Amino acid sequence: MNLLFINGPNLNLLGKRESDIYGIESLDQIINWVTERIKTNENEINWFQSNSEGKIIDKLHWALSNDVDGIIINPGAYTHYSIAIRDAISSIKIPTIEVHLSDIENRENFRKISVIKDVCISQISGLGKIGYLKAAQALIKEI
Repeated sequence: MNLLFINGPNLNLLGKRESDIYGIESLDQIINWVTERIKTNENEINWFQSNSEGKIIDKLHWALSNDVDGIIINPGAYTHYSIAIRDAISSIKIPTIEVHLSDIENRENFRKISVIKDVCISQISGLGKIGYLKAAQALIKEI
């Protein structure tokens, strides 16, 4: 199983920004925690983070030609308005789960909208780093 985790804008600042919403762990700490729990000889795990919409789209396209079996994406703020990321996910037809550290349903009204979720097989929100783990486990069972 080849899994790709994609993290969008400002997630590189985890542990430094709004800890009451996003927690105190850095993205590297979350990566290590999740990878330790799902890394096996059968699972290849790749992580990617970018603050650039175009680079995220390029990575989604890359997944198509690099034998990626499943994608876990936390698009950050792009969740709420990036039709381009939505179209890329739809185009590549790789099972994808949308993840959010915070509970987007219980935040500002504009954060309750996800233009991404309808092209994903599911959305996990509000579980912190455990959301990444649950998404990976779901993809491993699905594929």
